[in-house]
Amino acid sequence: MEATTEKEIMTGTIINVVAILIGGTVGLLFGSRIPERFKSTIIAGMGLFTVAMGMQMFFKSENQLIVLGALILGTILGEWLGIEDRLQSFGLNLEKRFSSDEESGTGSRFVRGFMVASLLFCIGPMAILGSIQDGLTGDYNLLAVKSTLDGFASIAFASTLGIGVMFSSIIILFYQGGISLLAGALSAIISDPMMNEMTATGGVILVGLGVSNLLEIKKIRVGNFLPALAIAPLIVWVLGKI
Repeated sequence: MEATTEKEIMTGTIINVVAILIGGTVGLLFGSRIPERFKSTIIAGMGLFTVAMGMQMFFKSENQLIVLGALILGTILGEWLGIEDRLQSFGLNLEKRFSSDEESGTGSRFVRGFMVASLLFCIGPMAILGSIQDGLTGDYNLLAVKSTLDGFASIAFASTLGIGVMFSSIIILFYQGGISLLAGALSAIISDPMMNEMTATGGVILVGLGVSNLLEIKKIRVGNFLPALAIAPLIVWVLGKI
């Protein structure tokens, strides 16, 4: 396997960031021309799609108890670390600096857009597999496909949720870029069964995101579930040693 430079490793992530910024800009510029009822229906449709995609990912699990255990342990860790609160605090700081919205606070449109976009764009097999593939071989085709989807999604999100959506590109840069840079080490550890349980766990988190932030059926601190993505493959590894 040929060695890839750091610049080549980050190519897919950079494309993804640019796609979100372009899509968000289009949404902000032309979003006012879209009737509110259209925007709310589009977001609801994306919420339903997110739930359906999450369920599809969940069924990739070969042992659903592993997913349950990962979610419980991950949530405990996430609550202890205060991941949801930290994400909201980060969004609030960005809002104070860059947003002129009259509405403010953790329920503001800026923070909601930042939270929804950050979680939705980061969670999923494309983000993980694409970043690893980009890091190992410099092949960013999978991330290019993801970038196209994220670009169109950011148009819809930005037109409804505002400029906060564009700042999710910061999270994408560190999250996907970090995975790509660590791909060599990850590839030596993560097996197919580990990836299946990680994907299934991500699916459950996506369902939570759709129910809480997009469909607004019930408020769920989805951000605190994120450690479960790392715990799921760890459980698979532990069970394999028993």
